[in-house]
Amino acid sequence: MEKTSFLPQSNRILSLDVLRGVAVLGLVSMAVHGFSMVSAASFNPTAYGGLEGINRIAWVVNHVVSDQKFISILAIVFGSSILLFVKNVEGKGFASAKFFYRRILWLFVFGLIHGYVFWHGDYLVVLAVCGAVAYLFRGLSSWTLLALGVMLYFVPSFNYWLFGKTMEFWPPEAIQELENIWHPDQASLQLEINALRGGVFDQLAWRVSETFRLQTVMFLVVNGWRVLAMMMIGMGLYKTGLWSGRWSLKTYFLLAIGAIFIGWWLSITGVQKNFAANWKVTYSMFFGWQWNYIGSLFSAVGYVVLIVFLSTKMQLTWLVNVGKLACTNILITTLICSFLFYGQGLGLFGKLEQMDLIFFIVGLWLVLLLFSNYWLRRFYFGPIEWLLRFLTYGNKPQLEK
Repeated sequence: MEKTSFLPQSNRILSLDVLRGVAVLGLVSMAVHGFSMVSAASFNPTAYGGLEGINRIAWVVNHVVSDQKFISILAIVFGSSILLFVKNVEGKGFASAKFFYRRILWLFVFGLIHGYVFWHGDYLVVLAVCGAVAYLFRGLSSWTLLALGVMLYFVPSFNYWLFGKTMEFWPPEAIQELENIWHPDQASLQLEINALRGGVFDQLAWRVSETFRLQTVMFLVVNGWRVLAMMMIGMGLYKTGLWSGRWSLKTYFLLAIGAIFIGWWLSITGVQKNFAANWKVTYSMFFGWQWNYIGSLFSAVGYVVLIVFLSTKMQLTWLVNVGKLACTNILITTLICSFLFYGQGLGLFGKLEQMDLIFFIVGLWLVLLLFSNYWLRRFYFGPIEWLLRFLTYGNKPQLEK
């Protein structure tokens, strides 16, 4: 491909960059919680730390507004970007598969390094694997993609419903093992705390097994289905003309508000039912979990439509720039969180309450916003974006403006 093709595309869809920026900032919350809290707290907030008063309010707001929503938005953007990538490459007269799968391969490699070396909560691997599959369905119609996406999204719901319904037939030792995962004893918690407050090799010894579990078992049961589903929905929305502003403003607004209302109502109902059940594993793990999972589908789509609506009304340049440096900003978030929470830095892992985390989240938002806007005044690409383009196309893109 000619060298000029490596400059940023003039036909970029700005609303996609805005959404990617919003997703990256939203995932800061996931990163801060994942880096600072024991792993069990990601699905059971009563597993560690206080959950009374203002800490409960902070957790509920994050759970309803953020939890599971922004990885879904990133997957929607990824799905739409597949079609945009194909259009750009094939528009230059090249077959898209070669370049797409080379890009996906390197994203997968980056994800493995990110997950096993830095943070077990990596989501680049699942994006790469699901993207490789989603590409194969790019020729389907918009409504077929949307219907397929919704069906795939409910596979984890069925899996968890089936697990919950058959739990009474499980052997007692299997139920006890599940209880130990859901609500670890103090000795188990301390092992994780000691590992992540310890040196690099102590962290690796703990992280490798946890990353492997998330990228295999949890991928097959939940994460792979969810991300692939949202990519399908993203491709379907692209083909409906959502990004081009083809819909009426009234349609954008009403769909956004309606979807967010339904999503938040489902998530809030789940919060109420889980607290009523005292977060017991027999209800909350397989049944209580469903409320926020299903609610996140509505909320994520509502957020997407609302942001596209807002992008037709105002300039959102700062968010666009965060989105253009998505991979670089993910790495920056990881490095800062590693320093703040793990043993090679301040070692704050397991020492903070839910309310405390809000200050770290806001601080990281400011860092990413300021860095992205500073960098893109001087360069075409972020460092990781430049490297990914180089590895994809085989030539060095122009970096400096």
